[in-house]
Amino acid sequence: MIPSSNKILLAVAVAFLAASLYGQGASDSLGQPASPSNRVFEYEMSGFGLNEYSLAVEDMLSLFEQSRQRQLRPGERGRVGLKVYSDSGPGLSTPEALVEAVVQSLIKRGYGRQDIFILGQSSSKLRDSGFLPPLSKRSVQFNQVFVRALDSGSFYHEKWFYDSPLPASSSRYWIDLESENPFPQVENEELSRKSFLPIPLLHEVDFWINLPCYSDHPVLGVNGALMNATLWNASNTTRFLNSPATAPVAVAEMGAIPELRETWELNIVSLERYQFVGGPIFNAHYTVSEPYVLLSDNPVMLDALMRERINVHRAKNGFEPLSEELKILAFSEQLGLGDSDIAVMDLIHAN
Repeated sequence: MIPSSNKILLAVAVAFLAASLYGQGASDSLGQPASPSNRVFEYEMSGFGLNEYSLAVEDMLSLFEQSRQRQLRPGERGRVGLKVYSDSGPGLSTPEALVEAVVQSLIKRGYGRQDIFILGQSSSKLRDSGFLPPLSKRSVQFNQVFVRALDSGSFYHEKWFYDSPLPASSSRYWIDLESENPFPQVENEELSRKSFLPIPLLHEVDFWINLPCYSDHPVLGVNGALMNATLWNASNTTRFLNSPATAPVAVAEMGAIPELRETWELNIVSLERYQFVGGPIFNAHYTVSEPYVLLSDNPVMLDALMRERINVHRAKNGFEPLSEELKILAFSEQLGLGDSDIAVMDLIHAN
């Protein structure tokens, strides 16, 4: 049950949502897409090579298509985006082999490599994690797939943003993302309130796939599917991470933006490496590896499931567990992003 103080905050968040979304159609069309399912597909791999990932991704995508009774085929826009996580550096980033496996499965479904793009927050972190070649190569491709870095500022538009009364100057967050601010000159209070949204995922794709990594988080509890799709997917968002009250509201509200949800098809995560203490800054001493890949259209359920896995390893190593009532999950569930109760999860073993 959500405490009464949280219910008040949630009511404010829901009311604020209608007033805080700007852009063509965002303010006058708040119809929500269908609610995500409670299905989570799990594939146990024999290793972490490309062949193993390819088998896992293809089997799970096929089952996902069967469950939805709809194939992932080229549509009107004819493009697909892959949102990777690289903000913790190469030790804790979306595996390159997983990304290539997803690309190959999309090619089987009618897309070309030129129709797919990879999106990440920081050009330097994308380069460190293997998604961009060295600067000397003068290339912005990963295996012939175009890579877009949000910190270039080229993929935001002034008419599409999330508005919050929390100014950028109030943020004192302890992790340095080493990314260039696409809007470095905060000229007035109005601009400092805005977090610009990733236009390619809103208006250029048939759908996009979220490819997060998991760690604990000092403010939100879990850094995973919800975070990778929201705060690590827009500008000027580190300002939220100084407050346990404002950060989960921002995640839920950004995730509920209709244009983002309409194209947010599914989430795929590898457990090749995830971190249970000290995240999101990478620390190899607190990482574990399991030979599984998970797929779901429910990011809230995935985050709840990974909270349980993270807690298992925290308990084994003498650390306090993450709370059973994380606000990021409660608020996101209330705004329709998915069920957080793993007791109702439909876990489907893909092999």
